[in-house]
Amino acid sequence: MSSDKTYSLIIYMPALNEAASILNVLKSLPKKIEGISTIQYLVVDDGSTDNTAEIAKSFGANVISHSYNRGVGKAFQTAVDFALKTQADILVSIDADGQFDVNQITNMINPIITNQADFCIGNRFYNKRPDKMPKVKYWGNKRVNSIVSLVGKTKIEDASCGFRAYSKDCLLNLNLQGDFTYTHETILDLLNKGFNINQIPVKVKYFEDRVSRVANSLVQYAVKTSLIIFKCLKDYRPLRFFLSIALFVLVLGLLLGGFVFIHWLNKGMITPYKSIGFIALALCGMSVFIATLAFVADMLNRIRDNQEKILVLLKKDHFNSK
Repeated sequence: MSSDKTYSLIIYMPALNEAASILNVLKSLPKKIEGISTIQYLVVDDGSTDNTAEIAKSFGANVISHSYNRGVGKAFQTAVDFALKTQADILVSIDADGQFDVNQITNMINPIITNQADFCIGNRFYNKRPDKMPKVKYWGNKRVNSIVSLVGKTKIEDASCGFRAYSKDCLLNLNLQGDFTYTHETILDLLNKGFNINQIPVKVKYFEDRVSRVANSLVQYAVKTSLIIFKCLKDYRPLRFFLSIALFVLVLGLLLGGFVFIHWLNKGMITPYKSIGFIALALCGMSVFIATLAFVADMLNRIRDNQEKILVLLKKDHFNSK
């Protein structure tokens, strides 16, 4: 690892009732990394009811506590705000349960230090399904990866992995809306803004009695994740999104209208399909309305892009003045 500049690093962990494991994880974190001048540890206690926060504080970690469980998405936003306030150059997120190998943090930040990437995400699936990972969870992750890859126009191997690293520029440009999770939204947001991604193979351990904070209910996880990706597609690709809907509605209207028209040619009347004819006309009119909405949404998206550029400048001024 070679670079003339030294970087400040924050290693962040979201924690919810992790008293049993968090001290061992904190002790295992690297104390020195080549190219890194300072390392801080941050624990965001997301409404724990045990003594997770006290244990982390006794170790010397920075601890920010939420008064109630707000979700890993909100915990991540708290970590981003802390990193920007403390002028950190790189933020690494890793789970507090010891699931990931902390020795791979160096691999995670190396592409950022060497200017090969702006942010890095872990890839748990570099060697197919990890040992002891439930098959249904693996299948669900692969489906999410396909959707995120489609929306982000980049092949993403593991969109849900929480082991990641972000440069300061990425943190300044992030504008997240979801509280439930942040993993998919951050990828889509940063890719949409032109940042380079690197996907790092990571080792992971699954514990048989471990219940995921995010995916403890696969149905709930699928629904909420789909909504986040749906919103990202609507926000980042509004023209394609709404024109696709308009085209679908138009084709449906033309098919119904064509059926009625053929019947009229054969019988000389549209009875008994008059109602279908009216529905076809309504669908065609609706498709024109949605197409118009697509162009309006595209215009609003351009305004949003400009607003986000202004917001980045305001953030730089705000956090540099502290």
